[in-house]
Amino acid sequence: MAVIMEPTVGDAATELTNRLKQAAGPGGWIEDPAALADRLTDWRGLYRGRVRLALQPDSTAAVAEIVRLCAAARVPIVPQGGNTGMVGGATPSPAGDSVLLGLGRLNRIRHIDPLNDTMIVEAGCVLQRVQEAASAADRLFPLSLGAEGSCQIGGNLSTNAGGIAVLRYGNARELVLGLEVVLPDGSVLNGLRTLRKDNTGYDLKQLFIGAEGTLGVITAAALKLFPRPRERATALAAIATPSAALTLLARCRAASADAVTSFELMPRHGIDLARLHVADTADPLPGHAYYLLIELASPAAAPLSPVLERLLATALEDGLIEDATIASSASQAQRLWRIREAIVEALRLAGPTVKHDVAVPVSTVPQFLDEALRLTAELLPAGRAVPFGHFGDGNIHFNVSLPQDVPAAAKDRLSAAIHQLVAGLGGSISAEHGIGQLRRDELRRFKSPVELALMRTIKAALDPAGIMNPGKIL
Repeated sequence: MAVIMEPTVGDAATELTNRLKQAAGPGGWIEDPAALADRLTDWRGLYRGRVRLALQPDSTAAVAEIVRLCAAARVPIVPQGGNTGMVGGATPSPAGDSVLLGLGRLNRIRHIDPLNDTMIVEAGCVLQRVQEAASAADRLFPLSLGAEGSCQIGGNLSTNAGGIAVLRYGNARELVLGLEVVLPDGSVLNGLRTLRKDNTGYDLKQLFIGAEGTLGVITAAALKLFPRPRERATALAAIATPSAALTLLARCRAASADAVTSFELMPRHGIDLARLHVADTADPLPGHAYYLLIELASPAAAPLSPVLERLLATALEDGLIEDATIASSASQAQRLWRIREAIVEALRLAGPTVKHDVAVPVSTVPQFLDEALRLTAELLPAGRAVPFGHFGDGNIHFNVSLPQDVPAAAKDRLSAAIHQLVAGLGGSISAEHGIGQLRRDELRRFKSPVELALMRTIKAALDPAGIMNPGKIL
């Protein structure tokens, strides 16, 4: 969707508005304030912009024309997908000077090639629909995250989304073979190649993945597909400390021929919050400090449950785990996964939360957790830490649930300390949510001067007028 903000130059602004409507085509614009309202704020409610008119182009040609018009008028453009982001990267400025460009009507699946294990989809396709189309072709598109029923693939790529299967398949960056992108001058980069090998110079698509719309507008993507799993095994294991998870992860990978797709950490307090705020949350193993949600998957027909059973039985004998339960059906597996999903919902319902989307080398996750918990007790003693997430790839969502009256300065001190700890361990202050507005200023602290200079050079080369999603990342 595109939204032109408050015009400032009478006739010229009216003319631009009319031309943008014409470019968007019939049914391609919205003026009703009520219909616009949910597009003016981010998912967490941290940021809010102002708009009067929404444009919703339904073709790459229409997007290119809109960008050309905005480039000529030096009007900033803020791309927006499903608007499920966590860092304000798709929220327009409150200044009222931008065009908010959304791709929801570019939602066609252009081509699926099961023999080449590829599909070409437009940026506005909802992630769940991409997954379902791949499944209908007896293939797997493995990107999976909580917002998959509403987030769009263009936004997933623009933020380099991660999710629950990164351990096995990699994040969004590793699932793309080619892109179609409208550049800041309105020209179109047609890079929708479906090749595994193309050694002809710079890999231009990687410039736009994770760039959060600051270098161009992704309109379509060529995606990798994989064999659809025939066998799955899911278990919940209780552990006393995160250190045990390191050894168990190595054993799982070795015993299953690296068939581990997910290895998720959950704390007791997180499950307690979920049971308090989210109805029908299961609690099959009460009374332990931490839990691991483990899933194995394979396209082969050989059963995986016996592998997981033997593995966990040995781990129990060795004192590595304290208890475990293995799902005996798909519905039981879904109930175990529902615990993980309910923690996210509960944190949103429980009140104020300080969120940290960080990554460290997997081998240092236990050290990070020990130090982060100590910092929380020292700097925010009224808070309750809820560290959970993707232990298997080193991405921990270190959230702290708080009472209502905690000063903002105290929250900021904790976040600064957590991020400094992460940097000292060679980690990242944003593992999968991106930078947007929320982490923009911190990026200057944790990126080297050389990296920042290179990023600014790329931005200036592709977008010299600075009209693409200004105020985000840099």
